[in-house]
Amino acid sequence: MVEYLEKLWAKAENFYRDYYLEKGLGDPGFRLAQIKAEIDTKGTYWQTYAELEYGAKIAWRNSNRCIGRLFWKSLKVRDLRHINEEQDIFEAIVEHLHLASNQGKIRPYISIFRAEEPHLGKSIRLWNSQIIHYAGYEQSGQVLGDPAEIEFTKICQELGWQGAGTAFDILPLVIQMDEQRPKLFDIPPKAVLEVPLSHPEHAWFAQLGLKWYAVPLIADMVLEIGGLHYTCAPFNGWYMLTEIAARNLGDAHRYNLLPLIAKKLNLDTHSNQHLWKDRAMLELNIAVLHSFKSVGVSLVDHHTAAEQFIRFTAQEEQEGRQVQADWAWIVPPMSGSSMTVFHKNWDNEVLTPNYFYNTPIWKAATTAETSSKICPFHINSQKEMANQSKELELS
Repeated sequence: MVEYLEKLWAKAENFYRDYYLEKGLGDPGFRLAQIKAEIDTKGTYWQTYAELEYGAKIAWRNSNRCIGRLFWKSLKVRDLRHINEEQDIFEAIVEHLHLASNQGKIRPYISIFRAEEPHLGKSIRLWNSQIIHYAGYEQSGQVLGDPAEIEFTKICQELGWQGAGTAFDILPLVIQMDEQRPKLFDIPPKAVLEVPLSHPEHAWFAQLGLKWYAVPLIADMVLEIGGLHYTCAPFNGWYMLTEIAARNLGDAHRYNLLPLIAKKLNLDTHSNQHLWKDRAMLELNIAVLHSFKSVGVSLVDHHTAAEQFIRFTAQEEQEGRQVQADWAWIVPPMSGSSMTVFHKNWDNEVLTPNYFYNTPIWKAATTAETSSKICPFHINSQKEMANQSKELELS
């Protein structure tokens, strides 16, 4: 406990000195004295809304794997630390979806619920990796839906959920408060903006019945600000084209649509030298881009996103800050060498505030009953967690 409090204070002190310096607020001594007294008496401390807002935005700016950081100042921060009931959390997240969807003009939002208090066994956890995800069902050696969600789909079924059994069933939201049993909530269809996929030249594409959701609302990451861990702080941006077409729909371990698209295009798939995967992937990207644009839903193509990232790095340099970036995540998974980012190198130090991976609570224990006794974020050392940092492409 003593070690934990010492680390909390050290991180708080570093954060507030940086905060006061960047905002031109003068000497942080008085505020730091308040925080130190609060940590000594309560084992935690309370951040003002201004501090919370600043920290959430800087966490985006520090996100090593995010190509869309040019817009970090536009993040809208919702302070929901007063909420203490699962039903209220669910309703706040549904409201977040409506606000972020914005009739297709996607806006970046983060909803921050109360910070974890590990010394008291208090935390709020969302079991989902994203608020919106499609279920994956194993059926006689085949997979219907998203293979990446097979394990979590089974968990939801064990908790009582029954999907419709289609390739695009929206999984329920699973919320766990402190050491209580998790609760399931069905996300209302009207809260989910989805885009049916078609192709500007191939009529058969629409007949495939494909679609994707508009708001990538990340649910399973920890927002760290000044040593406080906000374990429930779902946040969103808007999609980059290749996230959906090249990865979610194109990856062999996801929806694996390239063989089907190639077949529909009458491509010869017997040899890699025919470049059938490349041709199928291009048409899949064209279809997704066309579909989102035709219904007025925000989506950035990978070339534009790369140009925006270069603008971001230039702005940061003008402010005297060195951009940290994970090259493998910044370079898009399609046509990478045609972009300036491909030919750049960055240091990849993980700074704080930031968004960090958290071990899924349903993977950290063998049953739902015992999982609530474990705080996965504190199982790993801070260094290990920093090495696993992940950034959403908030663009």
